[in-house]
Amino acid sequence: MRTLFRWIFRLAVVSAIFILCLCLLKAKSDHDFYTGYDSEAPLNARALSRIIGGELQTRESVFEGVEGIPVPLVSFYPTGQQASPFPCVIFLHGIGQSKSFLRIIAPYFTDRGYAIVCFDQHTRGDRRLAPNASRAEKALAFRRRAALTVMETRRLVDYLQTDPEIAPRRIYLAGASFGAMMGTIAAAQEPRIAGTALIYGGGDWKSFSKSVVLRQEIGAWSQSAAAAAAFLMAPADPILYAGNLTSRPLLIQNGKRDSYIPKAAAEALIEAAGDKAEVIWYDSDHVGLDRKHVEVVLNDVLSWLDRVDK
Repeated sequence: MRTLFRWIFRLAVVSAIFILCLCLLKAKSDHDFYTGYDSEAPLNARALSRIIGGELQTRESVFEGVEGIPVPLVSFYPTGQQASPFPCVIFLHGIGQSKSFLRIIAPYFTDRGYAIVCFDQHTRGDRRLAPNASRAEKALAFRRRAALTVMETRRLVDYLQTDPEIAPRRIYLAGASFGAMMGTIAAAQEPRIAGTALIYGGGDWKSFSKSVVLRQEIGAWSQSAAAAAAFLMAPADPILYAGNLTSRPLLIQNGKRDSYIPKAAAEALIEAAGDKAEVIWYDSDHVGLDRKHVEVVLNDVLSWLDRVDK
């Protein structure tokens, strides 16, 4: 019996040490989450293609983000009467999109005289994971995606500062859904972003347990999934950073019936941003599910841009 107790005790001690080491590694990883951005690092940018057609000029290029990681970029510039340099909007796409989505919405911006650019976030578009990636690899890649999206947005600002067709003090950010969440953090860390539009984003990862879509997909496990996300994505919670945006123009848009971003998450982000943010609530589901509603949302973003771009 004593031998059994000794083995149980030893197992408990080893388990405790193992858990402690994991917690220390997690704390170190969280602390270094956004370490890697270096404004002095070479961009090594190169053009891949250039197409001019009608009122739109499209360019595809690539620049180096953090750690020399190549970041594929698509850019759209006006070709009408307005002369460069143009005000520019960095668009951060949603969780399941890629930079190719920009081709759908770019004309709304270029027709009003704005250049608009978008890069493939880690695991999306030209940066997709291998088809046989495990669940653990996908979870860690999602965490890495959050950090890289923030740092690569800052590297994109570095890149845009070298573009003679872009007005360096008129660079704005618009993020949709996941892009709005990471856009909150990127804009908070990057003072050269002159204003930010957060389109159907949210904060407080635990509140996502109330997501209608999440509940439909995993049912009773939604609470546990949200808690796991809150632990895994702790340094990427937008509510920790939203308060740093109040010194610059800020637009927050959300849907009252959003089945992806629960109202509680949207309200958490709005509260964290403070009362200086301009907030618009729509009687809608998630943005993108209705093409006509997308036009309403984008026109409101553009009206806001026209007011703040002075």
